[in-house]
Amino acid sequence: MTFGKQADPDLTKLLDKKLAIKLNGNRTVHGILRGFDTFMNIALKDTVEVVSPTEKYEIGMVIIRGNSILLMEPLESMAYVPKTE
Repeated sequence: MTFGKQADPDLTKLLDKKLAIKLNGNRTVHGILRGFDTFMNIALKDTVEVVSPTEKYEIGMVIIRGNSILLMEPLESMAYVPKTE
């Protein structure tokens, strides 16, 4: 049974932007997106683990596996670029 080709994630508009990443295990990190691959594994720099609003830990450069990411949210504004086909 074939379900069609899976689209690669297009995160290029988020490169060098600060993101909030919700991970499985009820963990949240904030960091600047430096790279990604087709499996949505991501590299973040200046990463901070947010345990609570008052408890944060600087953890620096990290690689996060795509299968552990639940949600990605930009923390800074982005310019709108219309999609061309």
